[in-house]
Amino acid sequence: MSRIRCILRGLDVKTYIFMFAVIPMCVFGFYIHGQKISYFLRPLWEKAPKPFNVIPHYYNENITMENLCRLHGWGVREYPRRVYDAVLFSNELEILTLRWRELYPYITEFVVLESNSTFTGLPKPLVFNSNREQFKFVEPRLTYGTIGGRFKKGENPFVEEAYQRVALDHLLKIAGITDDDLLIMSDVDEIPSAHTINLLRWCDEVPSILHLQLKNYLYSFEFRVDDKSWRASIHRYQTGKTRYAHYRQSDDILADAGWHCSFCFRRISDFIFKMKAYSHYDRVRFSHYLNPERIQKVICKGTDLFDMLPEEYTFRDIIGKMGSIPHSYSAVHLPAFLLENSEKYKFLLPGNCKRER
Repeated sequence: MSRIRCILRGLDVKTYIFMFAVIPMCVFGFYIHGQKISYFLRPLWEKAPKPFNVIPHYYNENITMENLCRLHGWGVREYPRRVYDAVLFSNELEILTLRWRELYPYITEFVVLESNSTFTGLPKPLVFNSNREQFKFVEPRLTYGTIGGRFKKGENPFVEEAYQRVALDHLLKIAGITDDDLLIMSDVDEIPSAHTINLLRWCDEVPSILHLQLKNYLYSFEFRVDDKSWRASIHRYQTGKTRYAHYRQSDDILADAGWHCSFCFRRISDFIFKMKAYSHYDRVRFSHYLNPERIQKVICKGTDLFDMLPEEYTFRDIIGKMGSIPHSYSAVHLPAFLLENSEKYKFLLPGNCKRER
């Protein structure tokens, strides 16, 4: 103790301030903003992925299918391929309705798998099963399955997600998928446009695996982030080879192929549920992120629910996307069912950021 006293007596006031004020403040600041610092410095430690081979997308309702296929460098088939739309369902009732109404004319079988567990191991009700009456319009073409959660606390959420995607592979076989059928692999909120699916089912020589470039929206179709959503894909099914996945599986991507509307919920309670349930739950670093008043303010401002910086690979892109997403007042080229039922789904349209509890 005497040595410590001697050392402390030898320190001046500035050193005391540095040790007991500046250093603790820096540690606290890093605790609060460490994730932002890490994301901002991302260009220093992670390279951008290989660019996609972007296939130009041609469409006009007055152009024949033969000409549309030819514009893409493809031939036209004598009859269209069968199309299977397969999704893992959590609680996105409104978005699933928009998706299936958009795709309905061209889907052979709708395949949906539901679990009583979230990816993070939380118990959840079978929401789709409880609301199945809403989807009577697809019932003749619906294959529905459930899977019990494993409820392993502390496990990486992506393990549970992968487990459910494997189960979806088995459900597709039960649904009757066969070689050369088209299979849409995407989350519920990644919605291919109807004319995109119609094009791909009629054209010959399309890539065996083709990613779909979607317009990227957050909270509603008022906040358009960019055109960089790429995880959705469509596959020409091959028995023993095709596996349901949500990562990059090809270098080819079709431009302007639909919409990705992330966190597009009617109720604040659904925002909170997803924030706690999905694979990136680690982004909820502080409990006040789940405060309903805060969430409502974030939605109307168009800022990030998790107070994160943009996930980009260059300083230019990171700085360019910092802050609120610009408001868009265009509702042109959105899903037809949304506009036909605008009063029911007005929370998804520009100028309607207020949410129900």
